[in-house]
Amino acid sequence: MPRVDVVRRIAVARTPRVVQLEGLFDLPPAAMSEQKWSADVPLGARPWSLGLIVGPSGAGKSTVARELFGQAVITGYPWPARKSLVDGFPPALAMKDITGLLSSVGFSSPPAWLRPFAVLSTGEQFRVTLARALADPRPLVVVDEFTSVVDRRVAQIGSAAVAKAVRRLKRQFVAVTCHYDVESWLQPDWIFQPHLGRFQWRELQRRPPLTLDVTRCRADAWAHFAAHHYLSRTLNRVARCFVATLDGDPAVFVAVLPQFGRQGLWREHRVVCRPEYQGVGLGARVSELVAGIARAATGGQYASTTSHPSFIAARTRSPLWRLTQVPSMRSKHTAGTIAVNWRWCATFRYVGPTWPDVAQARLLWAERP
Repeated sequence: MPRVDVVRRIAVARTPRVVQLEGLFDLPPAAMSEQKWSADVPLGARPWSLGLIVGPSGAGKSTVARELFGQAVITGYPWPARKSLVDGFPPALAMKDITGLLSSVGFSSPPAWLRPFAVLSTGEQFRVTLARALADPRPLVVVDEFTSVVDRRVAQIGSAAVAKAVRRLKRQFVAVTCHYDVESWLQPDWIFQPHLGRFQWRELQRRPPLTLDVTRCRADAWAHFAAHHYLSRTLNRVARCFVATLDGDPAVFVAVLPQFGRQGLWREHRVVCRPEYQGVGLGARVSELVAGIARAATGGQYASTTSHPSFIAARTRSPLWRLTQVPSMRSKHTAGTIAVNWRWCATFRYVGPTWPDVAQARLLWAERP
């Protein structure tokens, strides 16, 4: 059975302060400081995708990770100082693959993709680094200090997003962290605690539930989301607006408009999930919930036209949406003229279940916040 046996020694300089310290705390005189880590680590015993090395600070996590995985351990990547973060990905990688990786780790905000890595928030940098790790040509990547510098809610949702991406891409990924709270979100196949010398395989479980409160809201709630919309910061003043909150924090925004010239047809005007909550399907879930409310309350139909690659891909696969106009290049009409900017769009019709309580749906639909 494979084992890890690591010994690290360093000479202790016999300075006056060291002698004084030994006297104060009754430490035996020492010419050498030594640390050891030993454990059975049977990584070849079964197939795996995700691993977790976890323990308190000073537990030897980074030392053991380097011993086990060598050059696969990454602590970060060099990013261009003045260019967009997308220019920091390997030159051979196609743009659709770069945007796919960024979306897969829950950073699905094209306006932010234009910025240099250095100006991103800490949470955004965390997700971009994960996307870059998944673009690494090595089949196994090990990320040290995983989630150490981000808010714990961002860490948890980010862990769930990267786990989904790793399994979909059929890669191997090891997270090295001092935070035990990521385990239930990352859902690793194995856990190793170096300070305890304990390795254990684990089975996949359901990740913790996320409870969202969805309500009608005023248009001014759009201010929390406008900067993250991939096309425009504008909001039609007659739109019906809905917001989903997570522990009181605005997470997802959906706005709905009647389709001009098509009685009984409603269309999705805006749907935005804030970056810190992306990667676990919250935007799609709230979008479908609002579509179900609209159909139950009005008896009409609900459609969505989108040019976001991840939305097109997800709705093409989903049984809740039917593709009514295949992806194609379309121009944007402004004030009766055709603008020169063309974009790739697809149109879908919601065919999923309506909200089961019709009376409740009508009240929510008619509510004036």
